[in-house]
Amino acid sequence: MKVNAWSAPAPGAALERFEYELGEVGDLEVVVEVSRCGICHSDIHMVDDDWQMTTYPLIPGHEVVGRVVERGRGVTHLDLGDRVGVGWQAAACMTCGDCLRGDENLCDDHRGLIVGGHGGFASALKVDSRFAFRLPDGIADDAGGPLLCGGVTVYSALRSAGMTSGQRVGVIGVGGLGHLAVLFASRLGNRVTVFTTSEDKAELAASLGAHEAVVVKTGEAPPRPKSGLDLLLNTVPAQLDWGAYLRWLGSDGTLVLVAGPGEPMPIAFWDLLGKRRRLMGSPIGGRAVMTEMLTLADRHGIAPIVEVSPLEEVNAALDRLRANAVRYRAVLRV
Repeated sequence: MKVNAWSAPAPGAALERFEYELGEVGDLEVVVEVSRCGICHSDIHMVDDDWQMTTYPLIPGHEVVGRVVERGRGVTHLDLGDRVGVGWQAAACMTCGDCLRGDENLCDDHRGLIVGGHGGFASALKVDSRFAFRLPDGIADDAGGPLLCGGVTVYSALRSAGMTSGQRVGVIGVGGLGHLAVLFASRLGNRVTVFTTSEDKAELAASLGAHEAVVVKTGEAPPRPKSGLDLLLNTVPAQLDWGAYLRWLGSDGTLVLVAGPGEPMPIAFWDLLGKRRRLMGSPIGGRAVMTEMLTLADRHGIAPIVEVSPLEEVNAALDRLRANAVRYRAVLRV
């Protein structure tokens, strides 16, 4: 099969049209005819080779929605015509302790879809079927891609930090990740407090289900919220007043990071000790968590706020994302 795609020929370069042959389909692989593909800041990092692991030409795109049009002989859980989604992860060893307990995202041998492989800014994609997820009928094509990356990232972090229901959950930042965190935490029955630097995002958070929005002026410590917090999720890639945020956590409270600064974080021992507070990081989510997240998104009507553009306008869409002008997730229509 010949695939029509858009690729980056060099670091930081504009994407250009690119064709390649899909090649033989392995026993456990499926071919997905792409209908939508989200754009994530990780795509930009890969285009620019910020993480020093990009192979060019690079076809970005790891928030893929499409239909199975071919499958290998060993694939039994997916049928031709099934609507599926593919997120960041494309492989794992499947035999280590992390994989065997359902944490494939923590596997030392995990591989990203666009790390050494081709992504979803294309007419088709070949992928290990074990990392292609059947989408519930209630999740629209436009919504599926961002849920497979941003959605599972915040959901996995909240769950790993101990979120159930009836808790007090804080979210720092109301962007591509933060607005999804508000949706998941509130729809699952928690009291949600949002910390943001802008009044308009405070209003948005309230419309999404947040019970309180605390506006934090740039460079200042966050004011005390009306309610203490059981856990607090940070979605902002910046250095913040971590001590102040930790102090708003109650006993056994957890600050969990899915984003953070590029330099070391100053954390005072005493801010953790007194209330037995915890600090943790969390990457994406394993296959079980991905499936659980999609089921809950379908059941509770959780969908990202998206801007949809045709694939041919991919460079303009990337420019908007670079300028932080997207509200709140970008999706390409193939």
